[in-house]
Amino acid sequence: MTDRLAARVDARLRSLREAGLLRTLRAPAGIDLSSNDYLDLARDPRVVAAFQQGVAREGAGSTGSRLLRGHRDAFVEVERAFAAFKGAERALYFSSGYLANLGVLTTLPEAGDLIVSDERNHASLIDAMRLSSATRVIVPHSDPAALEDALRAARSAAAADAQLFVVVESVFSMDGDVAPLAAQAALCRTFDATLVVDEAHACGLCGARGSGMIETAGLDPNTISINSAGKALGVGGAFVAGPAWAIDYLVQRARTFVFSTAPPPAVTSAIAESLRIVEAEPERRARVIALSRLARERLAAAGIDVPADDSPIVPIVIGDSHRAAAVAERLQASGFDIRAIRPPTVPDGSARLRLSVNARLEDATIVEFVAALSAVLEEVTPWSAVTS
Repeated sequence: MTDRLAARVDARLRSLREAGLLRTLRAPAGIDLSSNDYLDLARDPRVVAAFQQGVAREGAGSTGSRLLRGHRDAFVEVERAFAAFKGAERALYFSSGYLANLGVLTTLPEAGDLIVSDERNHASLIDAMRLSSATRVIVPHSDPAALEDALRAARSAAAADAQLFVVVESVFSMDGDVAPLAAQAALCRTFDATLVVDEAHACGLCGARGSGMIETAGLDPNTISINSAGKALGVGGAFVAGPAWAIDYLVQRARTFVFSTAPPPAVTSAIAESLRIVEAEPERRARVIALSRLARERLAAAGIDVPADDSPIVPIVIGDSHRAAAVAERLQASGFDIRAIRPPTVPDGSARLRLSVNARLEDATIVEFVAALSAVLEEVTPWSAVTS
């Protein structure tokens, strides 16, 4: 590494620090109000035991990509189970949701195609579309009218053989709001476009069976979807679910699948157990919804503005990055493990606390947290007042 590069990096880090955007690694400590373990399955003894049994049976690692020696019957079995869970024809397991999103959006859309993307899509979707050979158009958040305009313009200008894609999250990761999937799917049918839905924060939580918002919205279960196994399911990796032709093609051409070492096979045993619990214990999902409603009601009563949704993600917008970080630090010191979310993860001026509820929490904990937050917000002066 050259001295010039070190100096440049040091200047970049200094700028991040001055802007209140420097990130730090912090191990879990205190009451969990920040993880995506919504159903409290990551430490469930049954899931842990299944993982341990899988390691004893399959070993610690896969030793290669799925197309080499890394493939196991266990992958086929869990992919079949997940496809049945979604009601889709097929499913394919990737090492992470990031790799699954890259795999789908750098494989199915080609040069000459067009992708219409919601402006608040996750970074992994944005990166995937940037790497795609297709053209990308960004539309306002969850705005069917804007989507219709974009699709109409694209269809009239595109070549006859061009494919159109619409990419959305079903439950948005930073705002916790739900996409208007039914309206978006209808527009896709009208303009012959393919809908791709990232169900990362809906899989395991939404729908009568917990399979996601595709189920709730009454969409075709073969709608192409990316589904995290590392959030509500409590394990890791992600499944792409959809029609058989899409999965067959991803096996052949998705670089993040073909050229990646397969995940440890034992993880499939833990995922299979999580899927069984999700379907057998709907009270876990009901508990998360009840806690989300309680948190939103208590925050609103305290004069803290939050959207009225049912998702476990409750955004508490602070605005200034310095203040958001200071508020989070005070709450962490009081035993509440909540984190500040700052740009570029969220738009400038919308730094926030991302309250994430899970089934293990008690009602009293929510009440105590809101009281502590109210007190801290009064104590921590906005950064603009400090620097003026």
